[in-house]
Amino acid sequence: MNDAQSLQLAIDEPVNLADYAPDWPARFVAERLRLLKRFPAELLDVQHIGSTAIHGMPAKPIIDIMAGVASMAVADALFDSLLDYGYVTSLEFNAGLSDRRWFMRHANGRRTHHLHVVVYEGELWRQRLDFRDALCSDVTLAARYAALKRELASRHQADREAYTRAKSDFVSTVLGSGS
Repeated sequence: MNDAQSLQLAIDEPVNLADYAPDWPARFVAERLRLLKRFPAELLDVQHIGSTAIHGMPAKPIIDIMAGVASMAVADALFDSLLDYGYVTSLEFNAGLSDRRWFMRHANGRRTHHLHVVVYEGELWRQRLDFRDALCSDVTLAARYAALKRELASRHQADREAYTRAKSDFVSTVLGSGS
């Protein structure tokens, strides 16, 4: 399979959850170090977020990484360099994002990493860490989220955006902004 075929398969990859894998934290650390080596001045912090960051949580086996930068202007300035460093993205998708830039790495037709470049210590930075930390510290809450994810993955297997949107009420409730 060539790179274009791999990318297309990764873009179209269905929502399939995997049981928690003990190598997910090490995969994050390896990518964190790789990013910090290439962008030591631009990246103020790099955090593991998403379900692969929560011990025991089923997840799409894609390492979600949040990289903090000083401003969205810095995020935009990194755009081409990240593309040259093995990431891909959709210009159209990013055009609709005001609070982050999104990138993906893939291999063999599967997504391996999602990179979210956001303003360090900004609202989105704090929300993503607060959500991760709430699930890490409350096994009952984490179990509720795991059950919801399984149900939604079954219902929205062919629509990644619908799967993500369907989790938003739960996330808002955990963050204290929901009903």
